[in-house]
Amino acid sequence: MPKHSRGRGARIVFLPPADAQVELLSPYQAERLDLVLERIAAAPDAVKPHATASALRDYQQADARVIFYATALGSIIIVTYVEVD
Repeated sequence: MPKHSRGRGARIVFLPPADAQVELLSPYQAERLDLVLERIAAAPDAVKPHATASALRDYQQADARVIFYATALGSIIIVTYVEVD
């Protein structure tokens, strides 16, 4: 099967402020974030746009929030904000 059709999710990159937030997470919170990022990477366009900045996407669950934007083809996701309870 060609590499581009394996169904692999998008590559995820953290901006420095989001990276700093990730470094402060507990192991449990980091595990929760990994699950959220897998869902986002599988279908970044399915996430609703941010309320005040249309280029940003805002994924919210009961215990996690990730604000990001994706490249035009959705192959790279740039995470700008992370919050996990």
